Amino acid sequence: MSESEFDTADAPGTSTAPETVAVTGGTGRIGPTVVETLQSAGHRVVNVSRSGGDTRADADLRADMTDAGEAYGAFATADADAIVHLGMLSTPDHDPGHVVFESNAMSTYNVLQAAEALDVDTVVLASSLSAVGASFEPDGIRLSYLPLDESHPVSPSNPYGMGKQVLEVTADGFAHRADGPETVASIRFPWMPSDEQMRETFERADRTPAGLREAGHFETARNTLFSYLAQEDAADLVRRAVAADFEGHERFFAAARDTSADVPTAELVEEVYSEVERRREFEGHEALISTEKASRMLDWEPERSWR
Repeated sequence: MSESEFDTADAPGTSTAPETVAVTGGTGRIGPTVVETLQSAGHRVVNVSRSGGDTRADADLRADMTDAGEAYGAFATADADAIVHLGMLSTPDHDPGHVVFESNAMSTYNVLQAAEALDVDTVVLASSLSAVGASFEPDGIRLSYLPLDESHPVSPSNPYGMGKQVLEVTADGFAHRADGPETVASIRFPWMPSDEQMRETFERADRTPAGLREAGHFETARNTLFSYLAQEDAADLVRRAVAADFEGHERFFAAARDTSADVPTAELVEEVYSEVERRREFEGHEALISTEKASRMLDWEPERSWR
């Protein structure tokens, strides 16, 4: 990179540069889409990742967020005004449990600690539906009611889900500190496919419960409430969280408007979640996860569907 990439001083006669957002994991699953979305909104974006390498960000830094010194150094070098922390292991399938937990929990502590020390007031964290006790759990998801919302009890037991739960509790703690970040958003993402992945996974397969059972995908779909979210919608939610001005730490569920199942939601609930309390009636193929809070506080609505 050139020597001028991290020079934030404006040249004479130029307008004030947009605020700088440091994105950890800008090379990951949704990182590139988040980077481009933030740039389109006028932000200067610095990618911070362990692998480094070229991205579409305005600048790139190599740093490991599980190392407190590297986290501080990266954000100080970037001169970040906001941080989006995506750079965590996305599944528990390929690493020892303690590594998965550390990647989610310890990295978040280091990011928030660095934000506090550097007076960065806005932090967006990639949490997960797994924080509730879904997705990678060995047993079925434990539901108290539907639709699922942010008030629902959490009960994860696998290292990935526990790491996400601790991520959120850690954010609670930093939000209570006098010098902690002013605005912290934990976004509970489901699976976030690309358009190609949606076509391959949803359109070209039998998405009825019977078809999912035959294909061996039913348990995963049930444990994630048949949820998904297009990458572009996820990135737009991140953008809105970066621009938010609420005080403290807030959790937000994110999901598409509809389920990934090819049966009406009322029928799906009757067949799959018949013992769970229903707090309202479901229409059409609407999602089993409520995103009302994100709509109310961040003015966000998912726009894309696989149908």
